[in-house]
Amino acid sequence: MSHVFPRNCHAQLPTAVGGAGVWLIDSDGNRYLDGSGGAAVSCLGHGDPQVTEAIKAQLDKLAFAHTGFLTSEPAEALADLLVAHAPGDLDRVYFVSGGSEATEAAIKLARQYWVEKGQPDRSRLIARRQSYHGNTIGALSAGGNEWRRQQFGPLLLDVSHIAPCYEYRERAETETAEEYGIRAAETLREEILRVGPETVMAFMAEPVVGATSGAVPPVPGYFKRIREICDEFDILLILDEVMCGMGRTGTLFACEQDGIAPDILCIAKGLGAGYQPIGAMLVSTAIYDAIAQGSGFFQHGHTYIGHPVATAAGLAVVRAILDRGLLPQVQKKGAALQEALQTRFGQHPHVGDIRGRGLFRGIEIVADRDSKAPFDPSRKIAAALKKASFARGLICYPMSGTIDGKHGDHILLAPPFIISEDEMTALVDRLAGAMDEVLPAGS
Repeated sequence: MSHVFPRNCHAQLPTAVGGAGVWLIDSDGNRYLDGSGGAAVSCLGHGDPQVTEAIKAQLDKLAFAHTGFLTSEPAEALADLLVAHAPGDLDRVYFVSGGSEATEAAIKLARQYWVEKGQPDRSRLIARRQSYHGNTIGALSAGGNEWRRQQFGPLLLDVSHIAPCYEYRERAETETAEEYGIRAAETLREEILRVGPETVMAFMAEPVVGATSGAVPPVPGYFKRIREICDEFDILLILDEVMCGMGRTGTLFACEQDGIAPDILCIAKGLGAGYQPIGAMLVSTAIYDAIAQGSGFFQHGHTYIGHPVATAAGLAVVRAILDRGLLPQVQKKGAALQEALQTRFGQHPHVGDIRGRGLFRGIEIVADRDSKAPFDPSRKIAAALKKASFARGLICYPMSGTIDGKHGDHILLAPPFIISEDEMTALVDRLAGAMDEVLPAGS
């Protein structure tokens, strides 16, 4: 009997004992193609010797030093590297141990920034429906994933949630993509005016929405208009790139493709590529200076922030992404994956949309293509697709509640950047087999 408290108390999970490239291996010798990188984590695949050697070397030198007393060489080097490639005037890096910690820190920093600036009435955060920003109380409050929020509602903060930028579901037939983007962005202005600009501290969004909606990219011009509205009302823009950042969409930072820079940017997952638990919050010069010239102390912290071994791993990962030319590869392979998915599923009677950027792709499942009607939630389509895929040796990331937290299903794909053409073919073939089992013709 296991004494581990699992995610699902009724699931009997295989034991992972090895990994090589895009494959994971269990104790019975079964091999699984990691088509989602876990949860868009394993960007370099499994068993990368350069990263593991960097971790070993750091352990030989120094395992831990508390940041209340000392900094460390890998933390300083990783911060320098991230800032050198960051958009806008992001100039300081606050290391944490994961995505939820990064977004939680961002929310608290936004609040302290306005207190330091002498505007303590600014305490409201605005975010979007059908988003996900993490599982701590502040991060969960910011997220618009109703399924995850529901039972914790009485504990959550009062956060405004506006419409997402969700072209497949919400763009009118009479609108261009650009017109829809402006309309969607203007819901931010409406909410700011409703609650009072003097009460709003920040707006938080994922540049490409991840797990909750399935790799939903913004339409052209959406985030530029969002940035303009934030500037108009002097509101901080927080971008959550925990899942879509660190090269996943084809650029090191996802927001580069939208031509904007945030005031605070959150990263994790691909930053450590699964080799160590690490995340980070990148902050603009203006925000850092407000703290430094005010109290001088960010009233926040965790024991393992800036962990030397974790930052050594992150440094090796980011260097690998940049030095091996993986960003152009993500763009090229992402286009190839999109084409393969379109060829295989583009006319599938139960596939409504295939979308995403780079090696971050989503397939939205529908009961009817013409009406875009979802399956009844009682069918538990996402769970069935996950099980059927796993039985075929494919790990992917299906999820329900795509439309409103209850209705709709999608599959998220985020394979390692090193996936080969043959492995990509295997991914699509195995997924097709699962689709045929769960959603046979006429179902």
